[in-house]
Amino acid sequence: MKVVHFEQIPSAPVQMEGSSGCRIRVLIGQEDGAPSFSMRQFEVAPGGHTPRHSHAYEHEVFVLEGMGVVVEENCEHPLRPGTVVYVPPGVLHQFRNTGSGPLRFLCLIPHPLRGTDSSCVAACGCS
Repeated sequence: MKVVHFEQIPSAPVQMEGSSGCRIRVLIGQEDGAPSFSMRQFEVAPGGHTPRHSHAYEHEVFVLEGMGVVVEENCEHPLRPGTVVYVPPGVLHQFRNTGSGPLRFLCLIPHPLRGTDSSCVAACGCS
């Protein structure tokens, strides 16, 4: 079991090309023995954004603080504290901070299961 205050987990700049003013904390991940999902916290500075990208896995997002938009293909959806976002696999997306303070959100993603080459989708048949 892992029990820790999130501020004790170091944050790091998002290194993916196209990111600006974005930091990540891996709150729970494979290193903690979590077999299926990782929980990450993102902090996007005012005017900053995540890269515009897509991938083969889903995101589940919960906005904790700040104002922003999530761009889906060519459509913008507003974000505020309490907003829940599901990004399906393969959808082009980007999170942008449009406010004057930090945009903070939790993001959960599946990861390959320990000891296998399979993703959660392949291992459990979820879609």
